[in-house]
Amino acid sequence: MIVVAGEALIDLVPQGTGALAALRPALGGGPYNTAVALGRLGSPAAFCSRVSRDAFGEALLGRLRETGVDVSPVQRGTEPTTLAVASLDTDGSAAYSFYVEGTADRLFTVPAALPPGTRAVSFGTCSLVLEPGASAYEELLRETAARGVFTALDPNIRAGLIPDPDAYRERFRSWLPSVSLLKLSAEDAEWLGGTPREWLAAGPAAVVVTRGGAGLTAYTGDGGEYTVPGEQVEVVDTIGAGDTVNAALLHGLAARDALDAPAVAALGREGWTGLLGFAARAAAVTCSRAGAGADRGGPRATSGTCRDCRTP
Repeated sequence: MIVVAGEALIDLVPQGTGALAALRPALGGGPYNTAVALGRLGSPAAFCSRVSRDAFGEALLGRLRETGVDVSPVQRGTEPTTLAVASLDTDGSAAYSFYVEGTADRLFTVPAALPPGTRAVSFGTCSLVLEPGASAYEELLRETAARGVFTALDPNIRAGLIPDPDAYRERFRSWLPSVSLLKLSAEDAEWLGGTPREWLAAGPAAVVVTRGGAGLTAYTGDGGEYTVPGEQVEVVDTIGAGDTVNAALLHGLAARDALDAPAVAALGREGWTGLLGFAARAAAVTCSRAGAGADRGGPRATSGTCRDCRTP
């Protein structure tokens, strides 16, 4: 079981150019997209969050159930669902404005327990910024790591939500001793400061940096550095691409029985290039469709078997 902890929200995606373009609601949120993609890839997955009882919240939970994701850890509330209004550049890159005051996901509390058989927990995005829920997710991250469970972190920076960047950067560094796999975009890495080698020294077994069409690079504690190119695809937009990479990495590590630090260290060049290549192909599928993969289809595997990951 891979548990994804974090927010579920509604992306309002423009259907044209200009500030007054029509907006299409799409199911989203970085952790939510990751959970849905894991379900579609055939990984046993659960979602740990707090979701509104409004119509958007019901739709969010409905899609999780459709993709086989366990929603038993989800807390519910009467507050509204968070909204994220996307704007798209000419190359399909997305920026967001958020409507988060008084929304359900901000009131997440630490669960008494995670589902039986939990082997990994993934964290990231707005859920680690917006209080009081951010402190609860941080506590869950530290508790999970202390029990020896594999943890993944994608900070997925939304700078407009971070009132004190320096304080957040310090907080990010404090999480690293509790992180097994750090995945982040090149833009996030630049905003946070530091280097993959510095972050590795603080705790993670591996750091994966995504560079859009330029591909992905994995850095490991033994000095390894492994890069694969991006997949060539006609980009509609990039919404959800990084979340798909998260899911592909976790799915591939689980398929290789590598959800622990020693196994990650033992992957070597062949293991990492195969894993990164699969993540690049999965992200390309998401980029070829409008909106997040959670809403438009995303990558799939047949009968829970991922042939690109060379799963037996």
